[in-house]
Amino acid sequence: MTLILTNDDGIDAPGIQTLLKIIEEKVDDKIIVAAPKEQHSGCGHQISTQRPIHVDRRSETEYAIGGTPADCTRIAITQISSEIQWVLSGINAGGNMGVDAYISGTVAAVREAAFHRIPGIAISQYRNGGKPPNWELAKCWTEIVLDELFSRPIEPGAFWNVNLPYLEPGANPEIVFCNPSTDPLPVKYRLEGEEFYYIGKYEMRDRSPGTDVDTCLSGNIAITKIQL
Repeated sequence: MTLILTNDDGIDAPGIQTLLKIIEEKVDDKIIVAAPKEQHSGCGHQISTQRPIHVDRRSETEYAIGGTPADCTRIAITQISSEIQWVLSGINAGGNMGVDAYISGTVAAVREAAFHRIPGIAISQYRNGGKPPNWELAKCWTEIVLDELFSRPIEPGAFWNVNLPYLEPGANPEIVFCNPSTDPLPVKYRLEGEEFYYIGKYEMRDRSPGTDVDTCLSGNIAITKIQL
């Protein structure tokens, strides 16, 4: 069996390299990295159908793909490998909670897998005020989360969305299975002349109790199961 690793931050991003280290230590299955050559953060479920998609085969198991995260999943499961066991996306440098799932390229990569009835896990590291991720902490928490999720059955057409909280070393967050928030993101702009500049603050978004947004911003690991 084969596991596909992808993301939306680009194949050379530290998050996917962290995820690769985790998976190499955890499974004996074949691991293939099929990720975008460049960053595609916030691209949603965009796909490429009107232009060619260049694939740079860096090694037997690493492919830099000139397309979106959803393109990467499509190419990986139809052109690179068969008998895919899981598609994992991340670790994203930034949260992907609630309605972010419609915007996120990280989540789109595993949603595309779910379309093909392949289970997937999207993993994101929330950054409070845009602070850089602590990849060692993210690695530790992701290892625990994957142990939990790999042992849980998931029905065809569903996938997991994981958001790691921003915490200082020494914290001990709980794993919370919760519902995705449907609250909107902050919609604030500054007008200069005829141009609008977005000034919404991600950490100031609405956080209905019991949702993934509230869970993660409260310092715990938020896991939601999303069904197509």
